[in-house]
Amino acid sequence: MLNGEKSQVSLRLPSSLVSEFDRIAAILERDRTWVMQKALSQYLATEGAEILANAQGLEELDRGESADLEDVLEKARTIVNAAEYRRGMPVG
Repeated sequence: MLNGEKSQVSLRLPSSLVSEFDRIAAILERDRTWVMQKALSQYLATEGAEILANAQGLEELDRGESADLEDVLEKARTIVNAAEYRRGMPVG
């Protein structure tokens, strides 16, 4: 838990899924809640984080907070050219 506060959550899951959590908990000698918290934390760190980042990007676009594509491409060209110059490659 991030802040120590806890909330009671109730949900219905397929019995087979609960059984898998129970098997993992037994192997790890942990309780089911601990295993489910780890699983949910992992989801939030991967797929959940991607969903939230995409939503934030869409909100920024809705507010008109976007960069002009040509400005971004020009900045990218500048960065690439500088890197190639430092490596002694011809810039072109």
